[in-house]
Amino acid sequence: MARKRYIFNPQTLGYEEYKPSTGKRIRMILLFVLIAGLLGYGISVLIHNAIGTHKERMQAREIEFMKLQYEILNDKLEDINTLLGEIQDRDDNIYRMIFEAEPIASSVRKAGYGGSNRYEALSGYDNSEIVTETTKKIDIIESQLNVQAKSYDEVLSMAKNKALMLSCIPAIMPVKDVDIYRISSHFGYRTDPFYKVQKLHSGIDFAGPMGTHIYCTGDGVVEQVTLGNNGYGNYIIVNHGYGYKTRYAHLKKSYVKKGQKVKRGEYIADMGNSGKSTAPHLHYEVLKNGKAINPINFFFNDLTPEEYDKILELSERPSMTMD
Repeated sequence: MARKRYIFNPQTLGYEEYKPSTGKRIRMILLFVLIAGLLGYGISVLIHNAIGTHKERMQAREIEFMKLQYEILNDKLEDINTLLGEIQDRDDNIYRMIFEAEPIASSVRKAGYGGSNRYEALSGYDNSEIVTETTKKIDIIESQLNVQAKSYDEVLSMAKNKALMLSCIPAIMPVKDVDIYRISSHFGYRTDPFYKVQKLHSGIDFAGPMGTHIYCTGDGVVEQVTLGNNGYGNYIIVNHGYGYKTRYAHLKKSYVKKGQKVKRGEYIADMGNSGKSTAPHLHYEVLKNGKAINPINFFFNDLTPEEYDKILELSERPSMTMD
């Protein structure tokens, strides 16, 4: 039972029981409800900001877990990228070198990966940066793997044709049973017999009697047969493929024609003294991609290690060319 309240009435000079009006009672009830509501809302907001709902806590944990997984994934991608770099290096400097193929250009291996809007759909989120960077790394690795796969397809094709390539590369001396001491001039800068100046001698001179048989040093196709009084005189050029060509100059007579297929060891000409020559000899050149290189490196089917060492020693001695 509620306690009664009394107030002093100055008119009657006595205490009377307090009885509030109905409107005032309603206002008091509404004020109480409002205060209680505000107090409840404040407590709810405080609890929400302090500890969050159960669902939000679960979501926050999931986000932190995903961030950790992305970081782990990025570390793994870095390891994969390092391994891919090692594979690319072996491909360029070992596998392709074995078959004398050009390394793949860096611009091809690291080509573009799409337009500037490629990752636009990933932007605008709290964790867009880490998602975008991870996606970019995956795209880059995927692109480089595609290039590497094509390269290995080429290497496999070259490996299947290895036997053919080995038969085409110049690998013997163009004159049989040659005494290495009868190589009159080696590749390199030598004194020109006509002009008496130092100039690059782009081949090797084999001295011998007029009419000595000349042999093709690798399988190929005769590209040029020239008869004339030019510097090389009568000469033959054989295209062996794979960037290799050989030239046989100062000939007396040739026994092949342009377009003819020839085999290693096939008799193709006789030694002569035509063109700019001081005595009967064969001027022999090996060209790779149009550039003359030292034929000594291509006598591996003819020379023992001891003979090869000796011929290298002789090649360093001063001499005068015969053409």
